[in-house]
Amino acid sequence: MASIPMENIARLAVEAQGLEGVIPLWYGEGDMVTPAFIRDAAKAALDAGMTFYVPDMRGLPALSEALSAYQTALHGRPISRARSTVTPGGMQAVYLALSLIVNPGDEVIYIEPQWPNIRAAIHMHDGHPVPFPLDFRDGDWRLDLDRLFATCTAKTRAIFLPTPSNPGGWVATSAELEAILAFSRRTGVWILSDEVYGRIYFEGPVAPSMLQMADDEDRVLAVNSFSKAWAMTGWRVGWLNHPASLSPTIGAMTQYLNSGTAGFVQAAAAAALNHGEPVVDEVRERCRTGRDIAYEHLAGINRLEFGAKPRGGLYVFFALKGEDDAMVACSKILHDARVGLAPGHLFGGVAKRFMRMCVLRDAHQIEQACSRIAEALR
Repeated sequence: MASIPMENIARLAVEAQGLEGVIPLWYGEGDMVTPAFIRDAAKAALDAGMTFYVPDMRGLPALSEALSAYQTALHGRPISRARSTVTPGGMQAVYLALSLIVNPGDEVIYIEPQWPNIRAAIHMHDGHPVPFPLDFRDGDWRLDLDRLFATCTAKTRAIFLPTPSNPGGWVATSAELEAILAFSRRTGVWILSDEVYGRIYFEGPVAPSMLQMADDEDRVLAVNSFSKAWAMTGWRVGWLNHPASLSPTIGAMTQYLNSGTAGFVQAAAAAALNHGEPVVDEVRERCRTGRDIAYEHLAGINRLEFGAKPRGGLYVFFALKGEDDAMVACSKILHDARVGLAPGHLFGGVAKRFMRMCVLRDAHQIEQACSRIAEALR
């Protein structure tokens, strides 16, 4: 634990204390309150006395069945109840996945730019995190599959793949996913697929997914969460997709780790799945609008470097020309423009000169933030 970096986005939040009128765009969280019908489902469950343990560690039957139906319809192939386990948040799903497969000294290759929690979680399991940077060329993030496969060694236990990615918005193509799955089948290397942003995809209802091609017993663990697409960050509920045969094992792990997820929270999650497609559409369109506003107002500024528009996710990711470390730029923008951005070094060395802006906010607020940044840079 002593080797885990303690620095995070909160460093800038602390720096912002005492500054008036800061627009906080550093966290991966929007400004939407969870919709009333989801909150009402939790209240109804509480009023009905749902305050006891949920015996089935896979999840409340109503939620497990809803997950199976939802994923089957979304991905166009049967995904049974046995392939999903409900977790208290996406991070818990990551922890379960790593606990299942990583032994001390095992290598886990993770694609970066990458959410810093992943690197830390691998450390916590005494694994060896191996960063694999995407190439930023021709104004876009690109995956070199040959180089990825060549990076794997006899010690490689898993490849961690975020798609759509946080922070860069890169999305793996179906062909890339097929190639990675074929590599897994040849070598036995596990695939950990972070699909938390899968519904916040700007080219269709769902981003290309491992679940669209993986069979029941493929070595695929897919992490998901209700946090982003259903505006439920504070509820702490997600799920882990896994081979069907591992359902009893993961159920036992869940029992020993936290004894499951609160029943009334799961009732709210079931309501989100059953009635929440309009919410998903609204979140996606708010992100698309915020992304487009940022590019309209900022991409033409000579001092800023933008790549192609992100294909998915909550963020735009850009650099200030002439700055090798975006921490300096983020601090300057915080003080001069009163806008809070996340510095790229938190997401890996390849991202050190970039800044992340969350665009899941009211459109007027994004416009105001962009105007402030533009004025400060002039």
